[in-house]
Amino acid sequence: MPTPTGAEPRLLAARAAAAVLDRGEALDAALGPGLDAMDRARDRALARRLAHAMMRDWPAVNGLVGLLLKRKPARRDRLVHFILGVALAELREAREPARAVVHAAVEAARAAGLAHLAGLVNAVLRNYQRNAAALTARLPDDSGHRYGYPGWLISGFRSDWPDHWQDILEAGNQPPPLWLRVNRRYWSRQEARASLAEAGFATTLPEGVPDGLVLDQRVAIGRLPGFADGGLSVQDGSAQLSAAYLQAEDGMRVLDACSAPGGKAAHLLEQARLDLTALELDGRRLALTAATLERLKLSARLVQGDATAPDAWWDGRPFDRILIDAPCSATGVIRRHPDIRWLRRAGDVEALVGQQARMLDALWPLLRPGGILVYVTCSILKAENVVQASRFLELHSDARAVEHSELPGRAQDCGRQVLPGEAGMDGFYFAAFERLHRPG
Repeated sequence: MPTPTGAEPRLLAARAAAAVLDRGEALDAALGPGLDAMDRARDRALARRLAHAMMRDWPAVNGLVGLLLKRKPARRDRLVHFILGVALAELREAREPARAVVHAAVEAARAAGLAHLAGLVNAVLRNYQRNAAALTARLPDDSGHRYGYPGWLISGFRSDWPDHWQDILEAGNQPPPLWLRVNRRYWSRQEARASLAEAGFATTLPEGVPDGLVLDQRVAIGRLPGFADGGLSVQDGSAQLSAAYLQAEDGMRVLDACSAPGGKAAHLLEQARLDLTALELDGRRLALTAATLERLKLSARLVQGDATAPDAWWDGRPFDRILIDAPCSATGVIRRHPDIRWLRRAGDVEALVGQQARMLDALWPLLRPGGILVYVTCSILKAENVVQASRFLELHSDARAVEHSELPGRAQDCGRQVLPGEAGMDGFYFAAFERLHRPG
């Protein structure tokens, strides 16, 4: 049953934050069932916005809760910590009247079965209102509290990007634009843009992304003309660049490794008539690729298998193109998934680098001489990107790096890097390799 005074979306945001920060669950998964149960789009948007605000501001709001509470709540009452955190994050944003925020937090506590703490919630938040400046001044004056990131990640950005690390942190705290990909099999970009404009949706035409449009406003995707019929998809500009690096042409045999949820496979099939194999280890994620292709009326060979062990699924026929959309730290898409900063650990990167290397080495022999393999991550950590690509070149004398200076991004020793927010895009890395007919 809906709760009054905006309590329902705030309670969902608090429960989702607890799932992420206490139990290590992904934010989208934690929010999903609650969002599906909400009738009003406004409440769904508010719950998502506040949950994201908590992820971005967690060090500060957690510190403030610690300063404001004289003692920790009982274990069974742990949720009140997050109800307070959500309210503090909202008060710090100052987008809603403070009185309404406090009242909604009190009602959220009641709705959560914490009526015995409703008075405490009210008192704590009123105390913050009276003493916000003094309390905030007591927080540590460090980058973690200013930007809302764990120390190890800040150190990694600072080491890899000494001239840009603050811009990276700030970009990760900004709401991303809504990118669309135009299905050129359905209509041209000009036709799509005109149809959107006629329906009242203004768009920006981005440079360097030939199938991309950027919506100038937030909107329910299903309302867009052409979306239901497969004419449009949601896909960030950086992700759309993968197809440009692959340069697939009609009739080619293509492997899309780690395919789910299928956006890059769909883009390739929209551009050319291909014999495409979509590979995914997890059957449930492979089903996402199937659903994506079905909506767009496209077809591919769907294979559940391990990219590091091709003998179990490969038919022995070489591929003309291979796309490795590698598992990575996802540090380039933190603005879309702010929980990543709290779910990742420093030790994860080393394990991911090993997995990426095994994929590259295992799939390279499946490429025909003269073919192209494209390695892609949504990471901005150099260990996963330029260092990984350079290692690959050192070990494979039959590989040649293919440069793409015409595409967006910063040239690296090998490949190109788009940093978060550059040209409105997510942070992605790309490296293309041609397999030589003779080693060296």
